[in-house]
Amino acid sequence: MKPPSSSPVRSMVYASMFGALTAIGALIVIPMQPVPFTLQTFFTGLSGALLGGYAGALSQIVYVILGCIGLPVFAGGKAGLGVLFGPTGGYLIGFIAGAYIIGKIVEARPQAGVLWSAMAILVGDLVIYGLGTLQLAMVAHLSPGKAILVGIVPFLIPELIKLIAAAILSSRLRKRLPIMEKANDHN
Repeated sequence: MKPPSSSPVRSMVYASMFGALTAIGALIVIPMQPVPFTLQTFFTGLSGALLGGYAGALSQIVYVILGCIGLPVFAGGKAGLGVLFGPTGGYLIGFIAGAYIIGKIVEARPQAGVLWSAMAILVGDLVIYGLGTLQLAMVAHLSPGKAILVGIVPFLIPELIKLIAAAILSSRLRKRLPIMEKANDHN
């Protein structure tokens, strides 16, 4: 039996919830310079994999807007437009693009399992880290090699662990909770 049709309001509620989860993930910090380790990419991956492209990206837009208007939701409790335009702002923009791409890949095969979800999240992570490292290099005046060394390399193992956890969790939750179908009925 197909779940009842949903409204754009439900999609916005889910997006807001995942925006809040990303904010919580930003507060769990292992300080590293210039880019701290957080759980933001874990929740970004989940948002795309569970909500789909549109609502997944919307969740990250909500998160970025909250931080830009002054709520201390960015990594380490930071806030403001300065963060968006600073060395780590590209990661924030990457969250939006990454969640959208993850969601679109998962939407292509919503019944697929953990491997498809992991591949989708990996592609999204590449977008996140690509945009993040690009802005890091430009704003911090780093060579591409140095930006990769400080903006990607320290995160490879933790990101792999987060990716696997998000893929397993999203795959299991998609089977039990038809969030994506509901969140995307209005598209």
